Amino acid sequence: MQNTSIFDLMRPLGHQNLFFCNDPEIGLKAIVAIHDTTLGPAIGGVRMLPYASEEEAIDDALRLSQAITYKASLAGLNLGGGCAIIIGNNRTDKTEVLMRRFGKFIEGLNGNFIASIDVGTSQKDLEYIHAETSYVAGLPTALNGGGDTTVFAAKGVFYGIKAAIKELYGDDSLAGRKVAVQGVGSVGEQLVAMLRAENARVYVSDMTEERKMKIAAKYKAEPIQYSTSYELDVDVYAPCALGGTVNTETIPKMRCKIIAGSANNQLKDEKADIQALRDHNILYTPDFLINSGALISCFSELEGYGVERTESLIRNIYSATRHVIQKSREEGITTFEAAQQIAESRIKDIGKLKR
Repeated sequence: MQNTSIFDLMRPLGHQNLFFCNDPEIGLKAIVAIHDTTLGPAIGGVRMLPYASEEEAIDDALRLSQAITYKASLAGLNLGGGCAIIIGNNRTDKTEVLMRRFGKFIEGLNGNFIASIDVGTSQKDLEYIHAETSYVAGLPTALNGGGDTTVFAAKGVFYGIKAAIKELYGDDSLAGRKVAVQGVGSVGEQLVAMLRAENARVYVSDMTEERKMKIAAKYKAEPIQYSTSYELDVDVYAPCALGGTVNTETIPKMRCKIIAGSANNQLKDEKADIQALRDHNILYTPDFLINSGALISCFSELEGYGVERTESLIRNIYSATRHVIQKSREEGITTFEAAQQIAESRIKDIGKLKR
């Protein structure tokens, strides 16, 4: 990437903006990528991780912001896609001053980007950011926000799983169905709870052994090894940790019939992985299709909607997933391609209104 310009990096996915903030005195190195604002202002999570390189951080921001554009479009929201990256260790480098300085950076973007929670940040961090800018969503209810978004994120994935089960088995009952949940953080745990409430047989794994055993005991799930969780003979493999677990190395070892999880960027190499999934007859529900529950919650917060409206929008993920699967079968294309086409079609149509 040494001879690749910033514009060359932005061009393939059609990004509009890429912003950088460098404050050595405070220790802030941040990136904000804005993919598309045809539908509305860009929104995206603030992700804080110790990236191996700046190039890796930029690539993550570009891919995640495009996914948010598609999420918003498929969910029928008037929002665009963005992503914020803070390069650093969220356990040791994060301070009030750092997050407030980042808030000033967001304020300087004049409403073109709205910040929410992602890996490595919390509602407390949003409070610090909010001290310097109003362009924030996902705040605690005490600050008139929508509260914890993880339950809504899990509900979207839950409805996506039910829609895929309906496609394969003729009904969407989860009783007795086997689901392997990889990663039982906040969203993963909520998903496990919903699956067990419908008497699904759930297998859980996590990078932290203590966390895995705690969730397994709490919900009467079966603990399995994290590194090989995708190899289990189950109906559904639900990746709910970091992305990239669905790739040309893991797909041949998979014995699941459906992939449906909350992790962003589950595919490592989209073109190659999509073909491999097709070759192995695995039904893939794209993450940007079913993992929009948290985004919907943030949209409801911004619009002043209540919980009932939020729940209604999230339930629509079920019918949206059925529509994508139907389109893929009728047109002989993958579910990934079908979801992309539907998302891009709405963006194109709304773009005509604005012109």
